[in-house]
Amino acid sequence: MPNVTNIVELLNVAPAENTAMILPETGIRLTYKGLREQVMTMADALANAGIGRGDRVATCMPNGLPAIVTFLAATIAGTAAPLNPLYRHDEFVFYLEDTAAKLLLCPPDGADDARAAAKDRNVPVYSVEMDEKGFVRLVGAPSSGQKAQMPGPDDIALVLHTSGSTGRPKRVPIGHGNVGASAQNIQKTYALTPNDVTMCVMPLFHVHGLVASVLSTLLSGGAVVVPTKFSPLSFWRFVRDSHATWYSAVPTIHQLLLTRAGGNKPDGAENLRFIRSCSAALPPEMMEKMEQTFGAPVLEAYGMTEATHQMCSNPQPPSARKEGSVGPGTGVQVGIMDEVGNLLLPGQRGEVVIKGPNVVKEYENNPEANAKSFTNGWFRTGDQGYLDADNYLVLTGRIKELIVRGGEKISPREIDEVLLAHPSVAEAVAFGVPHATWGEEVAAAVVLSTPEKESVILAHCKEKLADFKCPKTVYIVEKIPRTATGKIQRGAVAASIAGAKA
Repeated sequence: MPNVTNIVELLNVAPAENTAMILPETGIRLTYKGLREQVMTMADALANAGIGRGDRVATCMPNGLPAIVTFLAATIAGTAAPLNPLYRHDEFVFYLEDTAAKLLLCPPDGADDARAAAKDRNVPVYSVEMDEKGFVRLVGAPSSGQKAQMPGPDDIALVLHTSGSTGRPKRVPIGHGNVGASAQNIQKTYALTPNDVTMCVMPLFHVHGLVASVLSTLLSGGAVVVPTKFSPLSFWRFVRDSHATWYSAVPTIHQLLLTRAGGNKPDGAENLRFIRSCSAALPPEMMEKMEQTFGAPVLEAYGMTEATHQMCSNPQPPSARKEGSVGPGTGVQVGIMDEVGNLLLPGQRGEVVIKGPNVVKEYENNPEANAKSFTNGWFRTGDQGYLDADNYLVLTGRIKELIVRGGEKISPREIDEVLLAHPSVAEAVAFGVPHATWGEEVAAAVVLSTPEKESVILAHCKEKLADFKCPKTVYIVEKIPRTATGKIQRGAVAASIAGAKA
């Protein structure tokens, strides 16, 4: 397969007559020819709306064909900035401002917070609708005869945010070349072919869903099944009817599917070549239950936004799959580094570092983060681990104190700031606590300056934060444990406060 240097080339690999998209609720099937035409028509419409190379197009779209068409078109005409539709007004304001979004794309109905935030920021809003035949169009776009200019490998295809434990989210500019390299790595890792059909259940505002499920499949010439939302009740019916051969998801979704199956192999599972798990640690016992119940090998992978998703993956049989490991590097160099930049030997623990054509060159307008995260050509992931004798990576913890809830990486600092904005809160610290379904759940401890109820503080958070970021428990304490130098260690807080209160 030739090297793919931009998304236009990626869309042109497959034969025109191959099925590209399957919409399971309606039965609509879209060929690659139809997808290309829709994407390029949308890209030209964005150009008519004033979008040029590098201009940011924010999207607030639920899963479905409109989300995919708008994303692909935005990467071609300018730069896509996909946003979580569950954000609240203040969050949309921040991301629209931080990305310098030139316009916002929304469904015809709903998205009230996003629309209001765009109005506050004077960002034009266009609606994206799909007719009964599966044709997606931009409503109300001007017609000036402009054509989208074709991007190069160094042009920025999309910009996403990644959360840090000690600061505001960082902007990650992902180039077309990064996207092409990552999609090729994933296609090669799982030997994807035009015969493969994937169920896309991950949200299409993250690299997991966008790159692993959609772009790698389009590169292979296979088909993507795109439900409007994930439901364990309909999942296996869609798998059966579409003859899906694989899917990728977070452990939370795997657990929901296991629970729904009740130990019985679901109809349709016989078509699965493999199941992929990524974005959060997969418990070995869950992996075993999945393989017993679904009858397909489960391959745990390791990815992050700065690597345009995948860095490592356990390989398919007959190669070894190792429980507790995320596998060897997949088209990516993986090393272990100490604090001063020395690479360590197999078996020695340190920070996981990576390099490769899928890895971004820098954070955008963030010299402090760049100085900390890039060392001698390597990107520091913030994760701790070691390489075994076979160069399989074992992750042992997170140096960055992110909360990982169902695959969503949440910055505790962002929650701290919302809590501290309440007039009765003097000190605050957010942290993750173990949860059987989500992996981790968000909790927080606060010191009050004036008496207040926990329910009032929780309601304050719900006004400012998306539901998945909101603390489910707030512990009101007299003081927050700190080190001798005054630093808060979130893990220690979780153990001492949440553990003591459990």
